[in-house]
Amino acid sequence: MTPGTSQNKGRWSGLFIRWIKFNAVGAIGVGVQLLMLTLLAKAGVYYLISTGLAVEAAVLHNFLWHEHYTWRDRTHAEKSAGMSQRLLRFHLTNGLLSLTGNVLLMRLLAGALHFPLLAANIISIITCSLANFLMSHMLVFRPQSVTLRGEVLRSP
Repeated sequence: MTPGTSQNKGRWSGLFIRWIKFNAVGAIGVGVQLLMLTLLAKAGVYYLISTGLAVEAAVLHNFLWHEHYTWRDRTHAEKSAGMSQRLLRFHLTNGLLSLTGNVLLMRLLAGALHFPLLAANIISIITCSLANFLMSHMLVFRPQSVTLRGEVLRSP
């Protein structure tokens, strides 16, 4: 095996481990979202409003865990100043996709097709998850750039 092949294998295995962490956080986030949706719906809040509020609770939950667990290696050095920028990027990417995707899919699945509320929500969540991982990895928690002798280097 050549050094380049070994390096690529390490990158793929690191990406796979990060994807597993992302899904673990997301699974807990699904619980947060479903719990909020259930509580709000039982309180009489309109199902699309309930969906939006439940998604926001899950987005905030997931961001905090991704910040301190999934992408800790990328966020640890940036401290709180970078955190506010990442939170904004997270809301503009994952949050916007999750909110828009979930509300539109819920409108279709629960509203038009009359799927049960929780089943429709689970389908909506799964549908948005892969795009959310890619946006998080490439845009929100992107590696820091370091300038050295006029060259831009990416941290691993």
